[in-house]
Amino acid sequence: MRIVLSGDRLTLEEVSAAARGGARIEIEPRARQRVRAARALVDRIAEGDTPTYGINTGFGTLAEVSIPKGDLRKLQRNLILSHAAGVGAPLPAAEVRALMLLRANVLSGGHSGIRESTLDLLIELLHRDVIPVIPEKGSVGASGDLAPLAHLALVLIGEGEAFFRGERLPGREALTRAALAPVVLEAKEGLALVNGTQAMQAVGALALLEVERCSRIADIAAAMTVEGLMGSHKPFLAAIHRVRGHEGQAQSASDLRSLLARSEINASHQDETCQKVQDPYSLRCAPQVHGAARDALAFVRRTLAIEANAATDNPLVFAEAMDDIAAGSIVSGGNFHGQPVSQALDLLTIACAQLQTISERRVEQLVNPSLSGLPPFLARNSGLNSGFMIAQVTAAALAAETKVLAHPACIDTIPSSAGREDHVSMGMTAAVKARTAVENARSGLAIELLVAAQALDLRKPLRAGVGAGAAHEVIRARVPHMDEDRELHKDIAAVREMLPEIEAAARAAAGLG
Repeated sequence: MRIVLSGDRLTLEEVSAAARGGARIEIEPRARQRVRAARALVDRIAEGDTPTYGINTGFGTLAEVSIPKGDLRKLQRNLILSHAAGVGAPLPAAEVRALMLLRANVLSGGHSGIRESTLDLLIELLHRDVIPVIPEKGSVGASGDLAPLAHLALVLIGEGEAFFRGERLPGREALTRAALAPVVLEAKEGLALVNGTQAMQAVGALALLEVERCSRIADIAAAMTVEGLMGSHKPFLAAIHRVRGHEGQAQSASDLRSLLARSEINASHQDETCQKVQDPYSLRCAPQVHGAARDALAFVRRTLAIEANAATDNPLVFAEAMDDIAAGSIVSGGNFHGQPVSQALDLLTIACAQLQTISERRVEQLVNPSLSGLPPFLARNSGLNSGFMIAQVTAAALAAETKVLAHPACIDTIPSSAGREDHVSMGMTAAVKARTAVENARSGLAIELLVAAQALDLRKPLRAGVGAGAAHEVIRARVPHMDEDRELHKDIAAVREMLPEIEAAARAAAGLG
């Protein structure tokens, strides 16, 4: 895939494509002109004697300390070395690639003062799949993701570590094997590389794209469970949702109607012999809960889409006049503060928690014979066989963990830098929590799909609605009906890996785009 960076038009889907590897990255010619103009301004100021933050002064609470011209290169190198203080497991390669693309896009905006040669080296790392080792812990998301971005910058200057062709190497050796040479940072370049929200943004953007799929899978799982429990389709009627007015709720109900269309199971209990008056909330209120999650994720998407093209440096370079800032200005601000992203990613985790908790309750409805009217734990010879008893327990454990993770990180703050950075976002914490919540949601929904497929087997020869039935067929093509107990973790893992295939088949059968 070819991705052209301009600093203002990068999409989350392009971030995902770059994260998978193999994308070809280019910089728009006009963006290069802006980068050159900003760099020329930085060079003029560096040659003068006027103290300007990030160019010829110290950093943070040391901003009042002037640095001699002869030490400006060392100042930038020291910044990278001292800020590379991360700990913990390295970020996965996909997240690092996303981070690198996001940072390159910000630098292409022309407000950072980076040299073209430094920006080009960053892009070449992507092209040659040199993946810096970036520990996932150490950022409070205030002056951006300082520690993670410093670990990225280390490799650019031939320090730190990087993965190259699956081997973890010293940064300089990784560059050499990739036929690249490190850069010597000039004035402001170190600060241009470490001020920004791209670590939290990278982790969060990939988590968002995955949980958006989960929100659609949740409707498919709910449709299968409704059929397995012989639930009513009436709660999904369009008029019910129109009179409330929430967009996500209406969309979820519409999708459920399509997934459940032409159901033989539903037709079989539409006469006076049906004893059910109302279904439990986990079935009846699925559009309300799934829809609220969808609306939350729409907000998260808007926030992350804006941030992907945001100038998050400090100070910002304005080679041209803009609004109330004159041309040729370098101005300190606070765009590096991660609060918008942190808050959005906390909401993402909350949305995951809602999808998981209602899914787990539907699993309980399926395996509990007093609620389902089906054999205990969906095992034909229960007692000898435990069936899906512990699948529900696992779903409960996953939901419980996500509920803990749903406590917001963005409301916490621990001042740093001797009180200069006295309010922080904890955005990277929010991002890592969100990533875990999404992984839990994928596994939890896989459990519901697996258990619901067993219930649909027990309703044969009646057929489920078109979308639910298609999902059932895809699952059964790889995971057979369970007649006797077997290792359930293998089945859960298989369904989890099939989620994209299940989604595609169910939505195609239901006529959903």
